[in-house]
Amino acid sequence: MNRRVLYLLTTVCLLRLLPGYSQSQPVPDSLSIFTQPITLDTFVIRSSFDVQAFIRRVKADTTFYKAFRSMHLVPYSSVNDIKIYDNKQQEIAAQHSRVRQEIYNNCRTMTFPEERTTGNYYNRKGEPNYYTTTLFEYLFLTRDTVCNEDDIVAGMMDVKGAGRIEKSKYQLKQLIFNPGSRVSGIPFMADRASIFDPDEAWKYDFRISVDEYAGTDCYKFTITPKNENTRKVIYNELTTWFRQSDYALLARNYALSYHTLLYDFDVKMQVRTTEKDGKLYPVHINYNGNWHIFSRKREHVIFDVLLTY
Repeated sequence: MNRRVLYLLTTVCLLRLLPGYSQSQPVPDSLSIFTQPITLDTFVIRSSFDVQAFIRRVKADTTFYKAFRSMHLVPYSSVNDIKIYDNKQQEIAAQHSRVRQEIYNNCRTMTFPEERTTGNYYNRKGEPNYYTTTLFEYLFLTRDTVCNEDDIVAGMMDVKGAGRIEKSKYQLKQLIFNPGSRVSGIPFMADRASIFDPDEAWKYDFRISVDEYAGTDCYKFTITPKNENTRKVIYNELTTWFRQSDYALLARNYALSYHTLLYDFDVKMQVRTTEKDGKLYPVHINYNGNWHIFSRKREHVIFDVLLTY
């Protein structure tokens, strides 16, 4: 398996994870592109909720993507804890850091008031020694000055640059912000990640309910595999909280696993946002990923990121 495939698989492991009420009943709509039954709680039923419009919003959501782009435009502090474990679940490397992002003249820089590492977290060149931690630094840290960024999202989800690196960035963006989209370039996965497509959607249960997140009324959209399909799917859970007032994505839980002779992974991730001055920003990211590729050592990494704006 070449380095390209390894990078893609690690990206899936890290990022597919970087949107109870009784008397519920399934509500199918055979006239819509999305024809799988969706279970609604009684409150949603009484409100004459437009299920198909909601599904379209989910698939087209850009608020999550905009929240991550917006964090590049404002000062913030973050506390990052990363731990790497061996096959016996013994900690073999770790990093703890406090980071401060500053904005000046439309440019951002980062300072590191505190940074501690143990074990072989970095290699001799001072680079992260693991694929997951390499992706972590790419997503959340910069050692250089970065200028002229923006948080415009219109059309940006479909922008593909030239060359291998830019193609990888595009795939990474799709994996984080467009769950349920097709993943190409990874052996044996085919279209299993396309959970809204008819060939995969029938394997899942879909539920919409009313819930509260951080004191805000939300629609909670939960996707879980049907009992008989738990070994046939990639997603074990995809739960998203959408603010009722504007459908902004406030929180998301991911859980994925997949096993082949060449590779396997079991990954869980939680992302939470907060609002400041009318904009959403990521505020808490928790990742627990265990994956293995044939001929390479198993990699189990847990990281937790807390951000303050």
